Amino acid sequence: MSGRHVIHLPVVVPDIETAADVAARLADSLAFLGLVDAGEITVSAEDAQDVRRRVFCDRLLPAGGRCGARDGHPGACLRNTDP
Repeated sequence: MSGRHVIHLPVVVPDIETAADVAARLADSLAFLGLVDAGEITVSAEDAQDVRRRVFCDRLLPAGGRCGARDGHPGACLRNTDP
């Protein structure tokens, strides 16, 4: 068994965009703990949990690190500036 665990936190929101916004805000608010892998955050509809949508881009950058922008962002990827 790996040392990673997943927290499933259902929220009541009107649509998938709002769910992604809530997930991003939670990731930002918990970043100080250093325990959240924001690049792996996904959201889904309650009745379609096998269809997940990424919240952050998380692409590898040529100079190292990962993109910290939201998934589907316009333009070039941005370096994640979180500690």
